[in-house]
This record gives sequence, C-alpha cells and structure tokens, in this order.
Amino acid sequence: MSGPVTMQLEQLRERFGAADVRQVTSDVMLVTVPNVRLPEGWSKPSTTIRFIIPSGYPYALLDCFWTDADLTLQGGLQPQNTGMNPIPGVTEPVLWFSWHLTAPWNPNRDTLTTWMNVVINRMKEVR
Repeated sequence: MSGPVTMQLEQLRERFGAADVRQVTSDVMLVTVPNVRLPEGWSKPSTTIRFIIPSGYPYALLDCFWTDADLTLQGGLQPQNTGMNPIPGVTEPVLWFSWHLTAPWNPNRDTLTTWMNVVINRMKEVR
C-alpha cells in the first residue's frame, strides 16, 4: 500500500470509524467501510460501503461503489442505476451503484474521505 493511501485510510477511519483495505487483484485494492448510517428512505438504517482504489490512484479516478446486497429503497424498490454486479476479485454478493463523480477530481486535494462524502451525498439524493 502506498504512502498516500495509508495516510488517507487513517483519515477515513478518523471520520467513519472502522475501514479496511485489501488487495483484491494485482493492481486493485478494495476499501470496506462498515456500518455507514443511511438517511431515511432506505430499507435499513446502515450498510457497508465498498469501493475500488484503482491502479494509478490518486490520479486515476474513483468510480462506482457497492453496498450490502439486500439494500433497497424503503418499500422494496431497487435504487436507480444499481444491479447485482460483482466486485472484481470478490465472491460475496453485493449491490453495485453505477454512480460517477459530477465535480472534477483533484488528486492534490481529494482523498478517500472525499469519495466517501460523495457516496453519502448520493445516498441522500436517492429516495
């Protein structure tokens, strides 16, 4: 794990509590952040958020994320732009959110915590 990723993972843990990173393929790492509180409108109060750190990060953009497979909108509907798409190198079932950055990513400013804030804001938008 590179120096910037190690430092950013510590910052992520300070903000969100437990967070783990592991190598899933030779050039991809998986970040797992358990017990992320969800806003109203979801089928459960919290979920585990997972996302990939690609080779070339922080210059390579973070993109998409995954949650617990059983997460739905309140009432059982599937959120927009989601599907049961596996994480590369991981066998457990997860719900894939095909969501992307709308603001420019600045590798000199933005971090893993920035990305988690993007994810949380996306979860607030979906109802």
